[in-house]
Amino acid sequence: MILALAGGVGGARLASGLALALAPGELAVAVNVGDDFEHLGLSISPDLDTVMYTLAGMQNPETGWGRAGETWHFMETLARLGGDIWFRLGDRDLAVHVERTRRLRDGDVLSAITASFCARLGIAHAVLPVTDAPLRTRVNTDAGELAFQEYFVRRRCEPAVSGFRFDGADTAGPSAPLAQLLEPGAIEGLVICPSNPWLSIAPMLAVARLRAFLESKQAPVVAVSPIVAGSAVKGPAAKIMRELGIETSALGVVRHYGALVDGWVIDKLDAALEPAIVSGGCAVALTDTIMSSPDKSRRVAGEAISLMRRIAGTR
Repeated sequence: MILALAGGVGGARLASGLALALAPGELAVAVNVGDDFEHLGLSISPDLDTVMYTLAGMQNPETGWGRAGETWHFMETLARLGGDIWFRLGDRDLAVHVERTRRLRDGDVLSAITASFCARLGIAHAVLPVTDAPLRTRVNTDAGELAFQEYFVRRRCEPAVSGFRFDGADTAGPSAPLAQLLEPGAIEGLVICPSNPWLSIAPMLAVARLRAFLESKQAPVVAVSPIVAGSAVKGPAAKIMRELGIETSALGVVRHYGALVDGWVIDKLDAALEPAIVSGGCAVALTDTIMSSPDKSRRVAGEAISLMRRIAGTR
C-alpha cells in the first residue's frame, strides 16, 4: 500500500496518476479537510470532492474541480430569490452535499460516508479524510483573520497572507482508516502530492499523529514540487511564498518541508536546483511535472513511485 497526501487540483491529478499506476488496493489517498465548511446549511468538503470526482473520471476538464456536464439551475434560482451565491454549487454536485449532510446529521462519520460514495462511483482505491474531527484552516491576512473559503473563494486570495492557524488540530486524530495505515509496516511509502503546501498539506500535517509518522522515518516520503520555474502550476502557492518571505522556487518548497521529505520529483525546468537539493540530503528525480493529461499524470506518478522505491532500497 502507498499512501498519498492530497488536496486541490494538483493533488487530485497526481492521485489519479497513482491510481492508474497501481493495482486496486495498492493506493490510499488521505485528503485535506481544512477547507471544509457549512454553506446554505450543507456540509461542503471541496478537496474530498475534487479527489473523488477526479478518481471517478467525472471532474470538469476545464477547471479541474467540480463535475463535468454540470448545470446551474439551483444557483440561478437562488440568485433570483436573493440568496447567497458567492460559493457556487452545481446541480449534480449539490446532491453529494445534501446526502453527506443528511448522513452526518444521522451520526455517520465523514470517512464512512466518503467510502460509501467512492464505492458507488466505482473508485477502486481508498479515499480517506485526514480526520473525522472538525479541522478548519484560518488565514491570517492584512484584512484580519479569515475563514479559508472567505479568503480563497469570496476574496479570491487577494489579501496578503502572514500566517495560518488550524482550528481543532490540537485534538484531531487521524480518521480510523488512516490510523490503520499509520501502524508499523502498513504502508510501503508516502507521496506528498503537488498540492499547496500551506493551504492543502499543512492542515493535514497539523494532525499530530500523521506528522509524527513522517518524522519517524518508518517509510520513505517522496514529494512532487508544486512550483515549476518559479511559478505555481495552479493556485496561489507562489503568491503565498512571496508574502511569507520564502524563495519562490522548488528549492523554497524543499526547504519548507525540510527533513520530513526524503526525495523530490521536480520539473526538468528546475534541473539547476538539483545539486542544492541533493546536498541537503534528498534524492531527486527530474521529469516534466505538468499533468495536463491522464498519461502525463501516470508518468509523474511512476517517477514518484520509482524514486520512493529507490530510497527504500538504500535503507
